[in-house]
Amino acid sequence: MQIRFPADTPLYRDSNLTVVFAALVDGEPVPCAISVEALEDHFGASPEGREAWMRAFNAGRDRIEAVAREHLRISNGTPVLLKSGHFPPGSMVS
Repeated sequence: MQIRFPADTPLYRDSNLTVVFAALVDGEPVPCAISVEALEDHFGASPEGREAWMRAFNAGRDRIEAVAREHLRISNGTPVLLKSGHFPPGSMVS
């Protein structure tokens, strides 16, 4: 399974408080997202709103994509929603 993450700009989705980003699994687009809670708990985002969450996503993008890649492998390429529990406690990008 080939998994790639395009350098597209992620999008904030107000309806479910997530930041959405794309993956390509064997060339097919698969939606991925991370919860705002995970960004606050593990990537230093303050609960100030969309700009803070997007900054935290961009700062932690490599790690977020690595965890998403692992879950895409486990789930055989189905959509991924990363939550706070997907990241080890106490680990934070500075």
